[in-house]
Order: sequence, then structure tokens, then C-alpha cells
Amino acid sequence: MTLYEQIMEDIKTAMKGRDAETLSILRLLSASLKNKTIELKKELEDAEVLAVVKSDVKKLQDALVDFTKAAREDLIEKSNKEIAILKKYLPPEMDAVELEKIVKSKLEELGVTDISEVGKAMGAIMADVKGAVDGFRVKETIEKILNGGE
Repeated sequence: MTLYEQIMEDIKTAMKGRDAETLSILRLLSASLKNKTIELKKELEDAEVLAVVKSDVKKLQDALVDFTKAAREDLIEKSNKEIAILKKYLPPEMDAVELEKIVKSKLEELGVTDISEVGKAMGAIMADVKGAVDGFRVKETIEKILNGGE
């Protein structure tokens, strides 16, 4: 079963189970997937479905930052639940220890020793981790290592 088919099955399950919260977020995801299908003029492959899911999670995380700044606890809780539902369709993220090893070795390989060269390192590291880690976590790890906060 493809990822797209799994999402459609989960929508049916949520409908039958009268799980309005899950159904709502999955319908939004379904709409995003349909828009992407129309844009590409072809059926989506699993990698493209993953990209859409990641995009939706990123949008929710960005909104979460704004909700936190505005101290909107109701929206923070709702967004966290929605993110959790969508993350079920993403592969598990790399753990912090493994990420730190990769970042350290890449920084040494590139000869990056200054915080002003974060951009140079980001591109190379993101290519290595291939979507297994959020860019924000990579940036935090680079800055931690370069600032000597090991």
C-alpha cells in the first residue's frame, strides 16, 4: 500500500470512528495532496507525498511559533495535536547523537570553524541527512558545536 493509499484509508477510518479532529487534519492533507497532483499532472509517488506532508508539518510548526509568541494556549495545543497526527506519515527523525556525529565530521571536512560559515555547512549537511532531520535541528546543532557547547 502506498503512502497516499494509507492516508486515504486513515480518512475512512477516522470517518467511521467519528474522530473529527483526525479527520479534519487528514482532509486538509488530502487537499494539499490533490493540489500537488494537479500541479504535477500525474499521480504522486511516495517521495512526493512525503514532501507534501513535510510541507504541511512545517506550516503548522511555523504557526506554532506565532501562537507561542501570542500565548494562545488553545491554538498551541491544537497545532501540537495536528503535527503529531501528520508526523505518523513521516519516517522517524535521526537521533541527536547520530546527528551530532554527522555535523562534526562534515564541519571538519569542510574546515568550518566560525559561526559566520553556518550557511556553507548547512547545504552540505542537509544533502547528507537527506530529509531525515529538520533543517532547524541541523542549524541548532551546528551552532552548538561551533560555539563550543558540546
